[in-house]
Amino acid sequence: MKTLVIVSHPNLTASRINKAWIEELQKHDNIDVHQLYKVYPDEEIDIVSEQKLLEAYDRIIFQYPLYWYSTPPLLKKWFDVVLQHGWAYGPGGDKMKGKEIGVAISTYGAAESYQRGGANRFTIEEIVRPIEALCHFISASYLSPFALSDVSNVTDEQLEQSKFDYVNYIRSIMTVG
Repeated sequence: MKTLVIVSHPNLTASRINKAWIEELQKHDNIDVHQLYKVYPDEEIDIVSEQKLLEAYDRIIFQYPLYWYSTPPLLKKWFDVVLQHGWAYGPGGDKMKGKEIGVAISTYGAAESYQRGGANRFTIEEIVRPIEALCHFISASYLSPFALSDVSNVTDEQLEQSKFDYVNYIRSIMTVG
């Protein structure tokens, strides 16, 4: 299965985790990486180019650091302009139908904080629920999320394990519900 990983990180050079994930993904066949902030430093998205890119893949993973319980701004803009009526949904909008979509996120907060009753009050699954809703709306299959928490305290060994786990996630993920 051909997988496209769409990375949205506004300061990738300062990112230990997302940068390491990208470097690992680029070593594997059938996984392509598309970096939004690198391709669109001016944030002017080429809609037709992005739509053609999506059409060429069966599975799309959105990789990003969690920003205020959401995606970085360029990814939100990307959703708004690329997933258009008549293309992704609505009459004639079937280009995303049947594709698999997932998220791979890194969080500053510890895993325990992303639990009911934790400091952030919500689980990772609840926080990424808008992506799940988006998948439903465009008739795509939603995949369970991949997350690495407490990134400022991740050891080199944990980072190596997360790279292995991330590739394994991409190759073996199951749809939700």
